[in-house]
Amino acid sequence: MKKNERSAGILLHITSLPGRSGCGTLGVEAKQFADFLSEAGFKFWQILPSGPVSPATQYSPYSSHSTFAGNPLFVSLSDISEGLDKPIIFEMSFEDSNSCDFDSAFDINGRTLFQSYRSFIANKDKRIDDYKAFLNFCDEESAWVDDYALFESLASKFGTRDWTLWDEGISSFANEEVKRYKKLLSESIEFHKYVQHVYFTQWFELKEYCNSRGIKLIGDIPIYVVFEGADAWAHREIFSLDEKGQRPSTVAGVPPDYFSSEGQRWGNPLYRWLNLDGTINEITYDWWRRRFAHLKKQFDVIRIDHFRGFESFWSIPVDEKTAIKGKWVKGPGSAFFEKLMDDFDSLPLIAEDLGVITPEVENLRDDYKLPGMKVLQFAFDGSQDNPYLPHNIHERRCVLYTGTHDNDTTNGWFYGKSLNDEKRRFIMEYLDVSDYSDMHWHLIKAAMRTPAETVIIPMQDLLGFGSEFRMNTPGTIGKNWVWKLKSGDIVADTAGKYKHLLKLYGRHNTFIQKD
Repeated sequence: MKKNERSAGILLHITSLPGRSGCGTLGVEAKQFADFLSEAGFKFWQILPSGPVSPATQYSPYSSHSTFAGNPLFVSLSDISEGLDKPIIFEMSFEDSNSCDFDSAFDINGRTLFQSYRSFIANKDKRIDDYKAFLNFCDEESAWVDDYALFESLASKFGTRDWTLWDEGISSFANEEVKRYKKLLSESIEFHKYVQHVYFTQWFELKEYCNSRGIKLIGDIPIYVVFEGADAWAHREIFSLDEKGQRPSTVAGVPPDYFSSEGQRWGNPLYRWLNLDGTINEITYDWWRRRFAHLKKQFDVIRIDHFRGFESFWSIPVDEKTAIKGKWVKGPGSAFFEKLMDDFDSLPLIAEDLGVITPEVENLRDDYKLPGMKVLQFAFDGSQDNPYLPHNIHERRCVLYTGTHDNDTTNGWFYGKSLNDEKRRFIMEYLDVSDYSDMHWHLIKAAMRTPAETVIIPMQDLLGFGSEFRMNTPGTIGKNWVWKLKSGDIVADTAGKYKHLLKLYGRHNTFIQKD
């Protein structure tokens, strides 16, 4: 993001795109959404983490079993059927609804992608250029795709991604056992590599399409990984594990606060950030460098989730059931970012710095000129000193949201049980509005008026949706992550309305499309 350039964007995860595929994909609907953003004058499209998900973690994009692989659910099955000698017939029995059917999509995508793989291999001599592209992908991405494909194949064989329950030799990543299973599971391994090849082919086609229309993509990098995933299994040397390397010694979370007397015990393994002499662990850093390089190819900007963990992190003994008895441990801090900035000519980042943030975290963010985040829904606690109130937003270098994926929709928040009548009256008086309706529109306009360089609006807020379309409720299990657009939710002729709004507040994207 260029300094002093005012802009705006939309937050919408890929699975929330419309269509009849069970959940949104990288197919035609993604390009149509990019067209809408371009026509309306938006500059950014932000999504949630794009790694593979599973039923075991409720399809949460923040609980992916690989930080490098792409989510197979994103793959457009319609597109992979094109160009094959025997077009694939796949089920498209889903309703065009506002709710994803992840379980069915997970099953159908898996079966259809395997059918596609079999057809691709059977016809490789007729599609020699495509097959060479596949082999090139496997070679260029071998540093992560070899481990990932083997991990997925082993998870299928043993019926679990909890690699501590696998046979001892392969569980401990013994070299001879790795070689043996690569031979034993060769077809399955090749299949998972094929799926990633298809995913990234479609992804880069979409990125090129978006960029050609002046739309920049914002990705999301969660700071922690799940223990039952390819990264912890294949790279245990970068995590704080027990002597056998089979269990975390400490786990991640956040301490007790106003919202939770027990804090939050996330359970992710913590990193071995520093050596005994206080210098940065080069092995851990190199893994992170490769992680950033991988995402930089896919996105124009990267949001760092839980940025404060780089300054200091809450470390909880693994046997503790809550986060109460954790402690703060110094993170890699400026040593990490110094090396990162030296290794990249440019690395546009957004620091997720929400919650209770210390001056040390703010200094780390500001030393590297990283824009932080602000959320308007957090502004109205009655205090005139609240840093999220529009009149207190003096720093242009920030990204302002009406709400995030973890918030209720703006209308759900304002009209629901979160607020009492006194707070509603305060909000209306502060915003100088007398109309009780369309609060989403009032809050969007308030965000647009601020000095913040960038404003990001969740798609539900742009359309004025209520609580039933909330994306996620933290700390709950059930109907999270399932919201999606219906094909008729975005009316084509409304683009002009949003373009007028963006022009009014100097946020219209003036990109001129090239022929």
